[in-house]
Formats: sequence, structure tokens, C-alpha cells
Amino acid sequence: MPQFLNKLRALKRDDVGAALVEFALVAPVLILLIMGMLDIGHRIYATAILQGSIQKAARDASLDDGAANASAIDDRVKTLMLPVIQEEPISNFDFERRNYSDFSDIAKPEDFTDTNNDGECNDGEPYDDLNGNDSWDADRGAAGQGNAKDAVLYTVTVTYPRLFPMAEMIGLPQDEVIEASTVLRNQPFGEQSARGGIKNCT
Repeated sequence: MPQFLNKLRALKRDDVGAALVEFALVAPVLILLIMGMLDIGHRIYATAILQGSIQKAARDASLDDGAANASAIDDRVKTLMLPVIQEEPISNFDFERRNYSDFSDIAKPEDFTDTNNDGECNDGEPYDDLNGNDSWDADRGAAGQGNAKDAVLYTVTVTYPRLFPMAEMIGLPQDEVIEASTVLRNQPFGEQSARGGIKNCT
């Protein structure tokens, strides 16, 4: 029995392997922290590449043949992004173009006369149908590249899987979504088309 107690006391004083146990406790948190920093860094890098690529794409689209080559211009943005993120169909690209008569019109509602002072376009109130779709809109822009001298808001949204499949463990979605946009005026290759026409809300 004394021999057993001596061994027990020796075991109590022995700290061999303590570092391994401490590392086992700290390692999961450390690994998640490193993966999180890499994930954030990758997102920042991917957003910078996307912003640079759509700047070039928007300049190309503002030329006379930009509307006809919209699909090819969008494909060039994808080509620049695919080395940074995983290829389709894992990653999804959403391209949107909205054109306005002037920079100051971007993201503004169509003008209307609020005769009943309820803040809504209804009851036959007149409005200026600037995008020509026969209904009042909170955004006066029209879809597409537009015509000469129009200001175009070009937006690209990319959805792609995160670098590491551990995001769900800390409550984050597995897919990352980044967006970039730019505004350029189409080249003056012709006369700017007239917009608008007074119509009535239903």
C-alpha cells in the first residue's frame, strides 16, 4: 500500500503531457479564429476584384455597341472572378443594369401629384412615367443599358460558398454574398431619348 501511495504522489507531481492537454483545449478556438480571419480576408479580396472588374465592364458597356454586347461583357466579369471563387453552378452571378436620364435621378421615385395627401400614388393621381412601364415606381430607372447619354447603374451580385465549411458551426450561412456597383454615363453616340409621359395611378 505505501508503494501505491508513493506512485500516486509521483503521478500528481508529474507534468509531462500537460502542454498537449492545454493545446487540445485551445486548438479548436485558435483554428476557428484563423479560419475566420482567412474567410474575411478572402471576402475583402473577392470584393476588390469584383469592383475592379465591373469598372472595366461598365466602361466597355458605355460604348455605342455596349447594349448589344452586354452578355459578352458580363462573361468577362465572370472570367475575372472565377480564379478567386469556385466555378458555376456552385457560384451564382446576378447582373443588373438600370438606366436614368441623369445621375441625379438614380434611385429616386417617379414624380406624382399627391392630391389626397396619403403619400401614395393612387386614386387616379397623375404621375410622370419616366421608365415607360405604365405604372408608378419607387425607382424611376428603366431596365437595361439605355441609350446615348443615359446614366447607367451597373450592379453585380455574386453568391459563392465560403472557403471553409465550418461557418454553420458559429451561426453563419455557408454561402457568401458580395455586391459591387458603379455608375457611368453612356457615350454621346447619338441624341438622348426623351423620357416620361403623364399618366394616372390606379
